[in-house]
Amino acid sequence: MQGRIIKGIAGFYYVYDVVESVIYECKAKGIFRREKIKPLVGDLVEYEILDAEEKTGNIIRILPRKNELIRPAVANIDQALVVFAVKKPDPHFNLLDRFLVMMERQEIPVIICFNKKDIADEPEIESLEKTYEACGYRVIFASAREGENILEIKEALKGKTTTVAGPSGVGKSSLINCLQENVSMETGSISRKIERGKHTTRHSELIPIDEDSYIMDTPGFSSLYTNDFGKEELKYYFPEFDQYQGGCRFQGCNHISEPGCLVKEALEEGKVHQVRYEDYCEMYRELEQKEKRRY
Repeated sequence: MQGRIIKGIAGFYYVYDVVESVIYECKAKGIFRREKIKPLVGDLVEYEILDAEEKTGNIIRILPRKNELIRPAVANIDQALVVFAVKKPDPHFNLLDRFLVMMERQEIPVIICFNKKDIADEPEIESLEKTYEACGYRVIFASAREGENILEIKEALKGKTTTVAGPSGVGKSSLINCLQENVSMETGSISRKIERGKHTTRHSELIPIDEDSYIMDTPGFSSLYTNDFGKEELKYYFPEFDQYQGGCRFQGCNHISEPGCLVKEALEEGKVHQVRYEDYCEMYRELEQKEKRRY
């Protein structure tokens, strides 16, 4: 039997069989633990049924993954929707930029959604739009409370598996509830089986929002560390730097303190945003310190 893990809690994995429209509560075979393989939400798996009436089973094989993320811990996604608020709370740019770096490294397309548009001023919206659209990201401003631009988000998610992530307090759960409106009863049975909370996400969860569209609701994050690669790689994960790569005076320029740096010239001319560049420098120095401690 084949299915997809839609949630994992305390060693139990809830596998959704699309053909039968049934959820099986499964345990992972001991071989996964011995080989240090952890099943992830989004995994396509083969499983055996232990009790057809109780809907229990064992996961016996994890099929090859298209991709996998550590934070959030999910697999086989097509894109990411990262949610921040325009205000209340104000956007944490460093946190947003760290998430974008993580996705760039995995080559996963990102849509940025700024919620609470209804309480924002036009200059705030224009500033955010200018900053991130200039980097090549699609930016959507929405209001879960007013239902504004929910259809635009749904259209952007159509036919894809999208991980939805963001810090706590930005209205992510409210936005997801809007996206789930008018879904089939099949989805309702999923929610009942795994006792999904409506407002607080403690575990990653795969939710059908349309016939061929899924979102992965993931716990809110308050910090992200980009420390699993070398500092020389970081510049390649800031798309706005791409046009300047190779044009600086020194080959291999890291755009920090080197003279004749085109990125720093673009910064002075307003072509690279100050906040983005400052976040780049902070992440670079963190990676630099980590390398010094290692040696």
